[in-house]
Amino acid sequence: MGNSLRSLALRAVMLGFGLALAAPIAELNAASVLSPGPATLLRKSTEPFGLATSLLADGGLRDKWLGVRRQLADELVQLAACESDRAECASPEALRFLAIVDAGRARSGRARLGEINRAINLAIRPGSDLATYGEPDVWATPLATFARGSGDCEDYAIAKFVALGKAGVAPEDLRIVVMHDLLGDEDHAVVAARLDGHWLTLDNRRMAMIEDADIRRFRPTFVIDQNGVSRYVDAPLVTEAAWWPAAGVN
Repeated sequence: MGNSLRSLALRAVMLGFGLALAAPIAELNAASVLSPGPATLLRKSTEPFGLATSLLADGGLRDKWLGVRRQLADELVQLAACESDRAECASPEALRFLAIVDAGRARSGRARLGEINRAINLAIRPGSDLATYGEPDVWATPLATFARGSGDCEDYAIAKFVALGKAGVAPEDLRIVVMHDLLGDEDHAVVAARLDGHWLTLDNRRMAMIEDADIRRFRPTFVIDQNGVSRYVDAPLVTEAAWWPAAGVN
């Protein structure tokens, strides 16, 4: 009897000690899920590829995009003038670009994205910046690319980004994404468009639009939208030497 009582008392003490240890753990687990800090790590990003991003305050890529945006402001004025009076439009490039925008506007949903992806892929010939400009990485606006007739991946992406916006796709549903090709060891730019909660990639290398979740051989590195340039913080670059724009894109 005495031994039984002592055994019960010992088990009671151990149980109490166990509950005392478990309480902080339970509180820690609850804090990890509910507190503002760790909880942000548990939420899926709304960006393409579902990865968190950090907006860049400086750097060569940001400066390059700001330069494109300044040129785009002038082009958008020209496009608006041509759109209001096409008979008086003196820019054949603007008329060809607006024809693609019109074809996209005539459709909706996935058909709109596919129409513009296909049309711009066919309107521009693949060509390197080095061969055209004598420089490894020159970003061109849509009308400059259409006038030249050729471009590399970021030229296609910029043209699609602008065309989709003019065709009615909301700015919050459009991105330019820079990815690193893990097999080819080069950087590549595409447009990502959100449709029904899913991001579709519009690539100059293919007519079919691929959902971001189905892309395997690329690591996303940067994303561009109406707010500026952001870096994917959950997908570190392969090496610092591969940082764009030093390596260029194709």
